[in-house]
Amino acid sequence: MANWSPYDNNGGTCVAIAGTDYCVIAADTRLSTGYSILTREHTKMCQLSDKCILASSGFQADIRALQKNLDAQHQIYQHQHSKKMSCPAMAQLLSNTLYYKRFFPYYAFNVLGGLDSEGKGCVFTYDAVGSYERVGYSSQGSGQQLLMPVLDNQLQAASPLLLPSQESATPLSEGEAVDLIMDVFASAAERDIYTGDAVEIVVVNAEGIKRQTMELRKD
Repeated sequence: MANWSPYDNNGGTCVAIAGTDYCVIAADTRLSTGYSILTREHTKMCQLSDKCILASSGFQADIRALQKNLDAQHQIYQHQHSKKMSCPAMAQLLSNTLYYKRFFPYYAFNVLGGLDSEGKGCVFTYDAVGSYERVGYSSQGSGQQLLMPVLDNQLQAASPLLLPSQESATPLSEGEAVDLIMDVFASAAERDIYTGDAVEIVVVNAEGIKRQTMELRKD
């Protein structure tokens, strides 16, 4: 077949927002191929440690392979160091893992969110071959172009070029950040056929991890 490809794009949208003492990570639950919906109840989240959540959009088979790889490497780290990996360390591991496969990449677009060693919210955003950056908020996936302008308008993070460097965390409260995520997903589901059904929202703070789900349009 002339147009055969080892990749598919199963769609979906991921978002993360870092606060001063929390991080909110969210993703929709629709898994598609072309104009077909494969399932309406697929999680795009993967809990890598107590304070670290990975949300991924792209090719589901590659995403699953990547998650298994990270989980195996994290278990080796725990045996060698007798502790769990911090979120910034996990961010570097994910970058290295993606870059190692740069000549036949994982077709996965990732947002990593959690708390750093000081208890502050952190978000790391990636391309498919491991280039990453710590930011105050980010989005990946099929609805990214719809969501990012709204997040830019509402959160207005300081330019990373400013010196001295500014705090990247948003001044929003945890509840306001969750409400904003609900609003942007409801908007994206109106226009993006690959985003819909429900949005899964995970809040990471000093108390632990909280999960909630909000229904989105099903068509």
